[in-house]
Amino acid sequence: MLALRLARGAHPLVLLRRLLVATASAGVGFLLLCTLGYAVGHPAHSTGSVLRLLWCLAPLAATVHFAVAVARTDPSTSPPRAGLTGAGLGPVRLTALAAVSTAVSCTLGSALALLFYLHLRGDLTGLPFDSAAAELLAAGRPMPLAAALTLLCLVPLTAAAASALALRPRPAKPADDTAAAPHRVPTGLPWGVALTATGLAVEAYANRGTPGAPLPLPGRLDVVPAGVLAGWALTALGLALAGPGLTYLCGRAIQSIRPGAVRLLAGRVLMDEAHRIGRPLGVVCAVASGAIAASTLYGGDSGPRPFGPLTGLGAALVMSCTVATLLTAALEAKHARTDTTKALLRLGAPTQTLRGAAALRAIALLTVFAPLTWAVAELAALPF
Repeated sequence: MLALRLARGAHPLVLLRRLLVATASAGVGFLLLCTLGYAVGHPAHSTGSVLRLLWCLAPLAATVHFAVAVARTDPSTSPPRAGLTGAGLGPVRLTALAAVSTAVSCTLGSALALLFYLHLRGDLTGLPFDSAAAELLAAGRPMPLAAALTLLCLVPLTAAAASALALRPRPAKPADDTAAAPHRVPTGLPWGVALTATGLAVEAYANRGTPGAPLPLPGRLDVVPAGVLAGWALTALGLALAGPGLTYLCGRAIQSIRPGAVRLLAGRVLMDEAHRIGRPLGVVCAVASGAIAASTLYGGDSGPRPFGPLTGLGAALVMSCTVATLLTAALEAKHARTDTTKALLRLGAPTQTLRGAAALRAIALLTVFAPLTWAVAELAALPF
C-alpha cells in the first residue's frame, strides 16, 4: 500500500520511467505468451517451443536490467533520513519498498500483455482488431492458464529480486576508503577482451560447414545455429565487462599531456563514473553491433528474410531497453555529482566550462565505442 501511495505522489519523470518499465514488461509478457501459443498449437514440436522460449531470454534480461536502473534512480531508494528511520523505514525497508515498486510496475505490464493476447486470440471481443491473430496464437485450442500465469510472473519476480540485490544495504566504508573509491581502477577490461574474442571465435566456428541445430525466435528466425547465438552472448558479456575499463581509459586519455580546466574536469568525471556508465555503454555497444551485423546479413533486397513481426518486437525491446538503461545511468551519474557541480558554480566556474566538459566526455566516448561497435559487427558478420 505504501508503494502505491508513493507511486501516486511521485514526480512525473519518475512516473514516466515506471511507465516505460511497465511497457517493456508488457512486451516481454506478450512474447512469452506467443511462445506458449506456439507450443499449444504445435504439440509435436516441443523442441522448437523450448528454443523459442530461450530466445525470449534476451528481451527479458534487457527489461530486468532497465528495471534495476530505474529502481536505482527512484527517490524512494535514496539514503534514509532520520525521520524515516525513526518511523521504521530503514535501509532494509527502503530496499524492500523499491523491490515492491518494481514488481508492481512489471505486474501492470504483464496484465496488459495478457489482455492484449486474449484480445488478439478472440477471447475478448468488443474492441478493434478482434481475433486479428487467431491462427498465429492457436485460438482454436484452450490456453493453459497456469502456464500463462507462470510465464507472466517471470518478469515481475526477476526484476524485483534483481532490484533488491542491487539495492541491498552495504556496510559503511571508512573515510579513507570512501575518499579513495573514485580512484578505483576497473579490473574487468582483460576479462572483457578475452570473452569478446572467445565469443567471436565461437560464432566463426559455429558457422563452419552445415549449420547446427537452429534456435528459432518467435516469428520466423529459424536459420541461425545455436552456437552463433552462444557466441554473441559471450561477446555481449565481454563488452559489458570491458565497458568500465574503456570508459576509465577515456578519462585518462582526455587529461593527459598538460590538460586545461575543461579537459581535467571531463577526464576526472569519466574516471569517477566509469563503473556507473561503463557497463550500460558496453551493453549498448553489443546490441548495436548485433543489429549492424543482422542488417548486413539480411538487409539486402535479395536473400532470405527470416525476420517476422515478433522478431522485430523482440529486437525493438532489447534496443530500446538498453538505450533507456544507458540514459537512466547517465541521469543517475548527473544526480550523483550535483553537489560537486554546485560547489564549482559557487567557486565561480563558468557554465560554459561545465558544458564544454560534458561535450568533451560525449565526444571521447563516441570516439572509442563507435569504432569498437563497427569492428565487432564486421567481425561477427564476416564468417557468414
